[in-house]
Amino acid sequence: MQLSHTLPVSFATFDEPNLVSGAGLVPLMKLADRAGLHRLGDEHLSVPTDKGSNGGVKLASLVAGMAAGADSIDDMALLRHGAMGTLFDRPYAPSTLGSFLRQFTFGHVRQTDAIASRFVRA
Repeated sequence: MQLSHTLPVSFATFDEPNLVSGAGLVPLMKLADRAGLHRLGDEHLSVPTDKGSNGGVKLASLVAGMAAGADSIDDMALLRHGAMGTLFDRPYAPSTLGSFLRQFTFGHVRQTDAIASRFVRA
């Protein structure tokens, strides 16, 4: 069977200011907050320069983006679309998160590993 009609829409976007595509992130990030993800990130992650400020919040933003399906830095923009800005305080731009990650060395990866192990125990 073949489709005999052409599709009327060649481009569609999802950027409605009152809709949230990733509403399941709300309970997930609330649980992460209660388990201390922000606090652990702030305590155990020491990324230098201004790129490393608010490390716990940036780490939580990366976790939220990955949970929502982001698989690249550019995909982290999904945290800023539609009404997501009303759900999350200070959604970072993908370029800010990319600058944060570019400052990582092997030692910072190990710090993140330590945060993950402490987070799982919480």
